[in-house]
Amino acid sequence: MTSFYGSLTIFYLSFLLLVIYQSLVGDAIDPTEGFISLPFNRSYYRIQKPYDLPENQRYSFINGVHKFWVLSTDKPHTPTSNTKPRTEISIHGYPYSSGVWQFEADAYVPTGTTGVSIMQIFGAEPPSATTLMTRVYDGSLTYYRDPVLVPNIYNKWFRLNVIHDVDAAKVKVYINGDLKLERDDRRGTSHYFKCGVYTQNDPSNCMESQWKNIKVLKKK
Repeated sequence: MTSFYGSLTIFYLSFLLLVIYQSLVGDAIDPTEGFISLPFNRSYYRIQKPYDLPENQRYSFINGVHKFWVLSTDKPHTPTSNTKPRTEISIHGYPYSSGVWQFEADAYVPTGTTGVSIMQIFGAEPPSATTLMTRVYDGSLTYYRDPVLVPNIYNKWFRLNVIHDVDAAKVKVYINGDLKLERDDRRGTSHYFKCGVYTQNDPSNCMESQWKNIKVLKKK
């Protein structure tokens, strides 16, 4: 009898631990399953930064970490551009107009950075210029200005996966393996990924983001 109740207790304790574990990890998955990681090096991207400054005054790459920063008073990336200041990786080596594509990277945003896009899918049907933007406002990661995808992202690394199914006209955003957003895309004939810092409305004086393990993937 004692052995029976002892076994029953162990069973319920194990079940309770499993429930607690699942509540902590949530429904995290690997968004890259079924995708092929493509080559990624400097030949596939360029750095966009204020046109009047050398690259090393707004970008560094040290120990595998890309660091981007820009001031709200900086010049645009070309003398003829009417856009706001930016320092971004533009992955021009992988333009796409069909299929299912994915951007994956680990991102970090320090306290104080606000009013900035840190990742975007460029290309959309006019009058839009982008199919997706993830921005930072007062420590929250947002889809454009709203909704909030994740609050309190300052000073911590997080994994960002963005999937664009062009043929289905859908975009998905995963944070640390959890699906945070699924929306219709904004059409357009050609797209590519960008990340870094791109000034938006109500910006801080200085905006910064850091990135590592950047990957571009395509559905098999």
